[in-house]
Amino acid sequence: MISTKDARPTLLLVDDESTNLQVLRHTLQDQYRLLFARDGHKALELARTDPPDLVLMDIMMPGLSGYDVCRALKQDAFTEHIPIIFVTALADAANEQLGLDLGAVDYISKPFNPHIVKARVRTHLSLVQANEVRLTRLQIVQSLGAAGEFKDSETGLHVIRMSHYTRVLATAAGYGSQMADELFHAAPMHDIGKIGVPDAILQKAGPLTDEERRVMQQHTVIGSRIIGEHATGLLRMAATIARSHHEKWDGTGYPDRLAGEAIPHIARVVAVADVFDALTSARPYKEAWTVEAALLFMQQERGSHFDPELVDAFCHCLPEISQIRACWADTEATAETLVPADSSAAA
Repeated sequence: MISTKDARPTLLLVDDESTNLQVLRHTLQDQYRLLFARDGHKALELARTDPPDLVLMDIMMPGLSGYDVCRALKQDAFTEHIPIIFVTALADAANEQLGLDLGAVDYISKPFNPHIVKARVRTHLSLVQANEVRLTRLQIVQSLGAAGEFKDSETGLHVIRMSHYTRVLATAAGYGSQMADELFHAAPMHDIGKIGVPDAILQKAGPLTDEERRVMQQHTVIGSRIIGEHATGLLRMAATIARSHHEKWDGTGYPDRLAGEAIPHIARVVAVADVFDALTSARPYKEAWTVEAALLFMQQERGSHFDPELVDAFCHCLPEISQIRACWADTEATAETLVPADSSAAA
């Protein structure tokens, strides 16, 4: 049976004056599904039982004011995301500032121009849709990153920790907040290519043979192919990281044997974060290293495995790194930590 539900965006119109609601109805009814409330209590009820895509609301109402309703909606996790536009005769700057401080996205003064109301509604609904696309994209990226972990002996907490380490290090290296956040969201995809590595190799407890190691190293190429080619954005960054996070500063890494500045900087950042967490985490094939031992190893590999400037920056971030480790600690991690004789955990 085909659903008859109105697929148009839903607007909740809130005003104690029926005349104002009628004007808004005539302005918006052709493009939107409309809900009406003449007091704050009804507005809260409708927002929770039939969540709108956007609220247009008066401020001065008996009982709960528009400010009260806005505050209540923003304090409820179920409704906090709904954008609110105040449509009111209170046009002074102080009232407008108060509304924006409470979480409203816009402020339209009465008497209003219908064309302006339509334009503001259209603009804010477009922003909502863009944010939903962004959140969906991040969820897909995170899901793919988690998929890789299901085949690996590493825990999901590894991905969380190394992603946080990546953002901290990127910020210390001079990245802006937006770029650092993008890197934070791209980093979980670094090992997605392990989906294509046979379980017998991926989950082998003992040392890998030379042939098995060559197969394992192909996860970088597989990962970049899974993510695909993208001109810009998060997925382009993720593909670059997936392919190049095992390159080494001295050119002995894989798969392309890039060296120094030829290695994409974002991959160099992720390499430091990834190896540090690998060293300091317990695995079926090794015990966890102490933080001190891991940092010593990374300093010894400064200028050979790692970008030397990034190792220095990482060491300066140790207080933040320690907080992340404490927050996202593996619950079954080995209490006694020793440095293994083999440093293959960093490979």
